[in-house]
Parts: sequence; C-alpha cells; structure tokens
Amino acid sequence: MLEPLIKTIEVPCSQEKAFRVFINEMDTWWPLGQFTTSAMSSGQPADAIRVDATPGGKIIEVWPNGTEYEWGTIKAYDPNDFLSMDFHIPRPGEQPGSRTMMPGEREDSRTLVEVRFTALSEAQTRVELTQTNWEDAFGDSAPDIREGYDFGLAMIFEQGYKAALGG
Repeated sequence: MLEPLIKTIEVPCSQEKAFRVFINEMDTWWPLGQFTTSAMSSGQPADAIRVDATPGGKIIEVWPNGTEYEWGTIKAYDPNDFLSMDFHIPRPGEQPGSRTMMPGEREDSRTLVEVRFTALSEAQTRVELTQTNWEDAFGDSAPDIREGYDFGLAMIFEQGYKAALGG
C-alpha cells in the first residue's frame, strides 16, 4: 500500500481566509496554463476552475472553448476547518472523457484529498493536505503517478497556494 502524500504549510493569514482562498478562489492560485486538462490536452490554459463548495458539489475546470471537465466532488465540507474531495486530473496525454483503464484500476475511482486548516494565531494558519487511495485510482501505475503528484503539489500547493496568501 502506498503511503499517503502529505503536504503541510503555514500561511500568514486567518484560518477563514486560508479556507476561503483554497476552495472559493482556486483559480487564482492554481496554474491554469500548466496543471489543467486543457493545458495538458491542447496547450491552452484553462479559463477557470469553478467549485460548488457544498457537500456533493463538483469541482469543474472550464476550457477556453467552454468545455467543462469534472475534477472531483466535495465529500465533506466544514467551513474554515476541513474539507475532503475525490479528485482526478487525467494523466498527461489522456483526453478527458476517453479514460484508458490501467491494470487493477476501477473506472469510478479517484484519489481522496483531505485538507485541514488549523489556526495557530489570528494571523497564522497551518494547512495540511493529504492525498490517498492511489492504488484504487491508478492501479499498477499508482507509484509513478503518486510521484508526479508529489512534484506537482510542491509547485501548486506549497508554492502557488502559499504565495496567494502572502507566504
């Protein structure tokens, strides 16, 4: 079983702001021209990421031509404290809607991303992102894909998200 991928940062803002920016302003810190289905498939940056921040709400990438691609679903939502979501951005070269199954992979599987927001003070928050369920989501390719996500989340979460909060 693969170990969970865990990224922890501290950001110089309130717990409420850290939560709000993470979920409601995702397309202000997510690199739309690099780590999106549009960028990986067509070379064009996505126009937006839209999040319905409620349990059962969808995370949607909007392409320049208006096509929408679902990244995941909010599983649990506790404002300012915690959220979890199933999550999948296709592998490089994989076209949205034409998913190629890998050995041991289930069609409906996704990784699980859980994010905890812990106030350290009024102006300092610890944010811990944990991603699991690698084998179910990616079958035999899980170790390589987990390694790619580890690299990507260093840029997306540890750098981009943190920078959006002044860190």
